[in-house]
Amino acid sequence: MAADFENRYGTFDRLLHRLAFATRSAQLGIADLEDKQFKDELAAFEPGAPVFVTSLPRAGTTILLELLAGLPDFATHTYRDMPFVLCPMLWRRFSGKRKAGDKRERAHGDGIEVSLDSPEAFEEMVWLAFFAKRYRDDRLTPWGSLEGEREFLEFFAAHRRKIIALRRRAEPRATRYLSKNNLNVARLPALLDAIPGARAVVPVRDPLQHARSLHNQHLRFTEMHAQDSFARRYMAGIGHFDFGANLKPIDFGGWLGEREGPGPEHLQFWLEYWLAWAEAMQPLRGDPRVQMIPFEAMGTPEVLDRLAGHLGILNPADLRIRAAILETRPAREFRETDVPREMFLRARALHFALTTRGD
Repeated sequence: MAADFENRYGTFDRLLHRLAFATRSAQLGIADLEDKQFKDELAAFEPGAPVFVTSLPRAGTTILLELLAGLPDFATHTYRDMPFVLCPMLWRRFSGKRKAGDKRERAHGDGIEVSLDSPEAFEEMVWLAFFAKRYRDDRLTPWGSLEGEREFLEFFAAHRRKIIALRRRAEPRATRYLSKNNLNVARLPALLDAIPGARAVVPVRDPLQHARSLHNQHLRFTEMHAQDSFARRYMAGIGHFDFGANLKPIDFGGWLGEREGPGPEHLQFWLEYWLAWAEAMQPLRGDPRVQMIPFEAMGTPEVLDRLAGHLGILNPADLRIRAAILETRPAREFRETDVPREMFLRARALHFALTTRGD
């Protein structure tokens, strides 16, 4: 497993990534130069409403990102933006010359193949650059508000515009920023309040299947990080604290301080995590800015049409044409005895509440 990661990033790439992760402050300065150098290109369009795809990891956010990124309206980060994500337009002068190459399975081992031009979740690097202190503990606390964070919000708005500008070089119809960032569930109300018109899509997966997938990925990345220190630094550098040695769970409602159960090497931990997340999502059920969709039914015409309506996609058929990529794998067998029965029943009830429409 570590060998696969090592083959993906050779010696030069590793040095480049280390340089990028160590120079975030310098990149912020370079980003200011971009604002001036590409002023005319950045002023040539008016950005539309951004879309934020978010949920706990392993809920189908990556495949949803791929679904939406294939539409001409949207612009998102790609692997070509790495590792100098904070100054994407100047970096593209170099990364744009690299051949995309053949697609290869990503490190998660889940069958999703990527190339340099594949969409990916690199937005968290912007948050890391401005809120580094929030990542120092063994957990992440939800954001209460972004009021007073003027410098960050201005940079983030300019950054979204740059991602759109890069996409428009090949697709002039693109006007809307699209991101997949699982950590946005820690600040969803604050994020939507700070960006008028923004829309969020939150896939909701069967809790028992979801917990099993989270558990398996944690074990996989724990092994990978033990074998390859660069893999650990890479994931931390791009703001992925979902699994392995980098694990920093989101402390929804203070659940981590209250629990007495087993640690993340056990399945029960991940179902507890799901429960804490689901409780935190309950107040957002009636929020018109948020669309929660069932993972197991993402590719159905009903869900696709609902998604299109929520995002203002004028032709829902555009989504249906791409629905084949949403094919989900068969559910794994799960025994109720794998977790405490009370927890099992509570998870089922919360899943029903989140995936049942209230209109």
